[in-house]
Amino acid sequence: SSQNLSEEFAEAARQLKKEAPRIQFGKIDVTHQHDLRKEFNIQAFPTVKFFVNGIREDPIDCKGVRKASTFITWVKRRTGPSTVLINSTAQAEAIIKADDIAVIGFFRELHNDSVEVFCETARDVPEMPFGMTASEDVCANYGIRRNSLVVFKKGKPVHNEVLEDSRQTKLGLIRLIKTFTLDLVTEYNIETSVKIFDVPVETHILLFTPTNSEIFNEIYENYQSAAAEFRGKILFVLVDTNEARNGRIFEYFRIRDIDVPAVRILNLTSDAKYKMPADEVTLENLKEFCQSYLNGKAKQQLSSEEIPQDWDKMPVKVLVGKNFNSIIF
Repeated sequence: SSQNLSEEFAEAARQLKKEAPRIQFGKIDVTHQHDLRKEFNIQAFPTVKFFVNGIREDPIDCKGVRKASTFITWVKRRTGPSTVLINSTAQAEAIIKADDIAVIGFFRELHNDSVEVFCETARDVPEMPFGMTASEDVCANYGIRRNSLVVFKKGKPVHNEVLEDSRQTKLGLIRLIKTFTLDLVTEYNIETSVKIFDVPVETHILLFTPTNSEIFNEIYENYQSAAAEFRGKILFVLVDTNEARNGRIFEYFRIRDIDVPAVRILNLTSDAKYKMPADEVTLENLKEFCQSYLNGKAKQQLSSEEIPQDWDKMPVKVLVGKNFNSIIF
């Protein structure tokens, strides 16, 4: 809520006052400040913007930050180095073990395009620690090839992404890294829904199934295997069809009891839905479905309401999916 965020923001201001007195925090109620609202294109509340070097134009948006500690990290990474330079294995271990998730860049040298993309990524992911090293000893200790981004979860390496020049985009890396704040497959419920939408992956795949069915373990294993292959590109979600509170999602995807287990893809940006053509939830079918979607070849599922009885009574006709083709074409 706005109130919560306001309190965390104030707490960050209090803490940074001692450490970095040059950074000023302020808040504005733009309810009656229409000019300011228009000038800075404020669409949603609360909005946090960061002005650099006293310049009013083009402030930096601070999105998705909700805790005082994260505000502090975000600001520090904008005003100073965004990653910790690691020179020893002991230092690497300390960073890796300090948090649930840590991201370390292992580089041949610290001046190339990949390092730049890595540092920019760190600026936009203040929720977790970032470190980088060009030390041969540190790379050898972890047995990691140079120019790699490695995600450590609970002290163990869980993902290794080779960074070749700057082919990886910053957004792609941010998406990939943020998916590690969730499980490989996230079960949808009231608590997890907020986290799911916090991760900036615009494509979600949903498996609708009763979790107590005889075949559940087998299809869930297939689903998890597919999730590992498409991490960072597609977010894998499980919806338990026995859970009455999930009713609205079944309606939204038009899923009936006889349809389950069912698999759907949703593009959050366009709101387009896609139905997996195959009935069986095998690893092969899941991979084919995800790949055809990413290649732009999956067929969109066009849901349509029934044709209203009085659709042609007025000068402006009422069109729905079912009569659109026949009337227009």
